[in-house]
Amino acid sequence: MAVLLVVGLVRATYLAVTGVGDDTPAEDLTFTVVTDPATGDVVRGAAYRDEVAAAPMLTVNDQAMFPAQVAREEPAGFEIPIGEAPGPAQIQSGFPHTPEGAVGQLAQIDLAVLQAMSLPTAHEVYQSWALPGGIGADRWWITQSVAAFLSSTSMGEVMDAGTWVEAEPAAALIKGVDGPDWVVACVLFKVTATYRQEAQIAFGHCERMQWVGGRWMIAPGLPPAPAPSTWPGTDLANQAGWRPWISTHPAKSGTGR
Repeated sequence: MAVLLVVGLVRATYLAVTGVGDDTPAEDLTFTVVTDPATGDVVRGAAYRDEVAAAPMLTVNDQAMFPAQVAREEPAGFEIPIGEAPGPAQIQSGFPHTPEGAVGQLAQIDLAVLQAMSLPTAHEVYQSWALPGGIGADRWWITQSVAAFLSSTSMGEVMDAGTWVEAEPAAALIKGVDGPDWVVACVLFKVTATYRQEAQIAFGHCERMQWVGGRWMIAPGLPPAPAPSTWPGTDLANQAGWRPWISTHPAKSGTGR
């Protein structure tokens, strides 16, 4: 039962993405191709960002998300900074202005929602961490995942006592970057869910992230293509580009790339 519920949770996430159509409301955002004077990075703009987000990733079957034998050779680890300041909706923030910082912030956003398994929490987190021009809290794929879990267990808007979900970031990748302020960040979680029984799966999630007001936020636009949910450390996970997660404190010399 627990395995089926968790698989349903992940499938709901994919349905939330594929169900987003051209009628999704979005702001009329205009970007100009420029060179950032501080870093020298080229900012290509909206069309390029849409292309990066929509690019398909490795396609895997459902079995890939379950625990499996790890590969003999492990790729180099991905050093992800630890947030060092409180943020909105009681989510850890203070991540540096780097692509790795965007990955770290996305992980904290996801952890807060997945482990609470609460629709009010999902809405609060999205409203606190998403810029205008996205798909909205109801259609956000993490909200859809929470809704699927609660529905499958015949719960209300919040997970019942005695049922719990624990998520741990296990791997990461950066799908694309456009200038210093925009990243498609991806996190691969090990998720353990207990409902009558205990089950584990891998759960991959990518999100557009944008640096605004001194923090990384979920950027406008349609969600990226689904990330491959492969068990961390397997040959398939390595093939998908996932690299082992290594938590590290950010440099004290300030932000930058």
